[in-house]
Amino acid sequence: MIALAENRYGKGRVRLMKVTRHPQGHEVREWNVMVLLQGDFETAHTLGDNSKILPTDTMKNTVYSLARSSSATSMEEFAMELVEYLLSRNPQVSSAEVSIASTPWKHLTIDGAPYPTAFMRGSEERQTTHVERARGAAFRITSGLENMVVLKTADSAFSGYIRDNLTTLPETEDRLFGTSVKATWQYAAVSLDFDAVRHRIRETMLRAFAHHKSKSVQETLYAMGEAVLQQEPQAEWIELGLPNKHCLLVDLSRFGQENPNQIFVPTDEPHGYIEARLRRKA
Repeated sequence: MIALAENRYGKGRVRLMKVTRHPQGHEVREWNVMVLLQGDFETAHTLGDNSKILPTDTMKNTVYSLARSSSATSMEEFAMELVEYLLSRNPQVSSAEVSIASTPWKHLTIDGAPYPTAFMRGSEERQTTHVERARGAAFRITSGLENMVVLKTADSAFSGYIRDNLTTLPETEDRLFGTSVKATWQYAAVSLDFDAVRHRIRETMLRAFAHHKSKSVQETLYAMGEAVLQQEPQAEWIELGLPNKHCLLVDLSRFGQENPNQIFVPTDEPHGYIEARLRRKA
């Protein structure tokens, strides 16, 4: 006997750009949206009965239509609006979740000042959020960022590790430390200035990264997460992923030259990867 277990469906990679026009200038937001629904969809799987299926094309159109009427300025607020809209109109849906990733745009600087209606694509860093709510339950909001590329040229060491017959890595007290930070945190409330909290968390992580005298990627990861939880009460927990983007010192001795930590080869593959979740003790 076969039974349908957990299942969900939805629409992914719904790309949305919204221009908000003010007399003093414009704002641009570019979001990549995913919608997923759980609910009473068993007969669609077992009998081919689509009577309870909301087409994913309708989900896509819902994103655009709601964006037109929404006054939300943060991804979190818009995601909550979208979840509520889908639950209110679809009684067969037991749970809805929306994930959004943001592509940064910034005003062009012309003659030393931001130009109000011209923009430049920002870095490859992306802001993210994931909002879900089961019918009759509270919202759960986790947000974060990914591909925040940072580099330290001082205060980074790695030594004292296990050495065996396959170890070739030399110990060092002075190395380059580059990484592409991925961070996720859960908010303690659902009514917040999400953009302000996100900004504070991001700045706290960057400050900790810059100031920390690192003995390992693990120690720096902990220092970044610890700083966030100590300074931001609206973060219930934080999870960080830090790939170690190696910069390898070039051996110039064969050319009769010294290399006092100045010439490196940056490489992405393979790389170490360190991940951990931090939370406050009960």
